[in-house]
Amino acid sequence: MESIEKHIEKDKEILQDPTTNPQMRRHVEIELHELEDYVEHHKKEIQEGDHHDPNAIELFCDQHPDEPECLIYED
Repeated sequence: MESIEKHIEKDKEILQDPTTNPQMRRHVEIELHELEDYVEHHKKEIQEGDHHDPNAIELFCDQHPDEPECLIYED
C-alpha cells in the first residue's frame, strides 16, 4: 500500500463487505488491530510525515519488542 492510512482504510472496506469469507475476515481483523496499534505507538513519527505502510516484521516487533527477531545489538 502507499501509506498506513490507505492500508487501514482498505482493511475497513474489506470488513464491511458481507461477502468476505470468514478466514479472510479473521486475517483482516487481526491485521487492522495491529495497524491501529502501530499508529497509536508511532503517532509522533506519523505526524512528522512518516506514513509508510509497515511490513509484517515491523508489526510483529511493535507488538513483541523483546523477541529475538526484534532485538537490536550495537557493537
